[in-house]
Amino acid sequence: MRFMGRIKNTMIKTFGDEIIKKNPNIFSDDFAKNKELLKKILNINSKKIRNVLAGYITNEIKKMKKS
Repeated sequence: MRFMGRIKNTMIKTFGDEIIKKNPNIFSDDFAKNKELLKKILNINSKKIRNVLAGYITNEIKKMKKS
């Protein structure tokens, strides 16, 4: 059985895409590393938003490596 993921809102998508464009080589397909990188790069007070953003970036990097 296949489960559907959460749909990310446009703020997460656009912000994630901008971060990937500005820093294309520092992110990897490891969620924990991306989360720590975001903590260093950005000043995001919300842990939930930082985690959702790190997850979105991780998925986008995996897509880029796949294609």
